[in-house]
Amino acid sequence: MNPVIINIKTNKDLKESAQKTANNLGISLSSVINNYLKTFIVEKRVVFDSALMPNKATQILLNKAMQNIKAKKNLSKSFSNVDDFINDLNS
Repeated sequence: MNPVIINIKTNKDLKESAQKTANNLGISLSSVINNYLKTFIVEKRVVFDSALMPNKATQILLNKAMQNIKAKKNLSKSFSNVDDFINDLNS
């Protein structure tokens, strides 16, 4: 094998977390990335299945929305049909 170097841009925290996880598993981060590249070649697809975490501002808005829902505040009306909904929008 004739190794080559691949430079990628990534978030510092992501790199450090990945490095720590790989170390905890007793493997190198290079081994992890090489495995993903081989899987990509064989399967010819990319899987984005990691859970996305909202940023701090979005999390604050989501928490406020959940508080409003629990307190039954700032909720929109419910409608049994589209016509009633449209009429309410136009009023």
